[in-house]
Amino acid sequence: MKVYKFGGASVKDAAGVRNLEKIVRLAVTNDQRPTTNDLMVVVSAMGKTTNALERVVEFCAAGQEDKALNQWIDIIDFHVTIMKELGLQPGIDIRLHGEIPYDPACSFDENYDQIVSMGELLSTQIIAVYLLKQGLSVEWWNMPKLLRTDTTWREAVVDNETSRAVIRAGWDRPNRPTVVVAQGFIGGTADGKRTTLGREGSDYTAALLGNYLDAESVTIWKDVPGILNADPRLEPNTVLIPSLRYQDAVELSYSGAQIIHPKTIRPLENKQIPLYVKPFGDPTAAGSRIAADGVGPIDVPVYIWRKNQILITMRAKDFAFVLEESLSEIFDIIHRHRLKVSLIQSSAVTISVCVDNTRFVPAAIEELRVHFNVSYNDHLSLLTIRGTTPNILARAKAGRTIMLSQTTRRTARLVVKEED
Repeated sequence: MKVYKFGGASVKDAAGVRNLEKIVRLAVTNDQRPTTNDLMVVVSAMGKTTNALERVVEFCAAGQEDKALNQWIDIIDFHVTIMKELGLQPGIDIRLHGEIPYDPACSFDENYDQIVSMGELLSTQIIAVYLLKQGLSVEWWNMPKLLRTDTTWREAVVDNETSRAVIRAGWDRPNRPTVVVAQGFIGGTADGKRTTLGREGSDYTAALLGNYLDAESVTIWKDVPGILNADPRLEPNTVLIPSLRYQDAVELSYSGAQIIHPKTIRPLENKQIPLYVKPFGDPTAAGSRIAADGVGPIDVPVYIWRKNQILITMRAKDFAFVLEESLSEIFDIIHRHRLKVSLIQSSAVTISVCVDNTRFVPAAIEELRVHFNVSYNDHLSLLTIRGTTPNILARAKAGRTIMLSQTTRRTARLVVKEED
């Protein structure tokens, strides 16, 4: 069997859903393959639905009920329009109607998971019904009842043992349809609450399912030719990287490459399952392959931009040696406030960390200021260049305000002031 994962851009409209159907049909009707044609299809929310649902949560939390309802109606109308264009009846039970699942007695993060998870539930139900209409053998799976997690809202930790047993039992049962459509990004607690696995967590879901079901391969369908050496929106003249080792992929994702989720590789590497990244606009293209036998090292410079960063610098109030006496305390605070550290730099009396500028940052800075003198710079980006040379580094720095720079033999990391 294989696992296919489709992101939001690939199913942003009716044309995208039709294209998904063609890719799925090609996979399950190719009788030239020596292995079974069973297919697990993992799907994200359609288009920008996750962003729209996040605004619903924010409006609800701010007591702006009218704005929340108007946003909710826009989301419903968006999905109804796609259904009509696909020739589906909007009256089918796809949970389009009903009240916004917001509970003022719950935390912001818990409400976030209950509301934002609706995007994947909507997209997968529409797609499953459409594939059935097209004559494919299809079953829809409700992942919050199958992928068991804890209650770390917005970044839930998966209970692999329980999840594997439940999912394996569902997959192995007799007379199961050839195609299973399942949500990425979301899971559920033992008491029935929906959870999310972190942004871009659909890739992680696909990798977990590939691991649980001993997949032949996992394929992520994207709006790019494969894994490129830079974001084509930010760097000209990008080059396709046709083959990578697991280790290279982990390092790229850790540095901020958006093509794959940082947690995706480990479940696949554990069972030596290759990961393909292919363009949904050209299903026959080779794309990129990540595997243990991937060709390496990468022979072109790789540019990775990590946007919306904040650089926090701490100095001990009594001029003590920060690293000797305070390092564990600093990182305990960073961990408790769920900050994502992308770079660390230290001296005898200061330590600086570059982190994702999330809503958790202000509270973390407030607590750090109890113990340290804290300063920070925001509106920053982190540029990582793998395979750098003096000439490449000079060109990267030209015309930019560099707040911090780290360079090793082959890798340069620049904290850059974002342009207005």
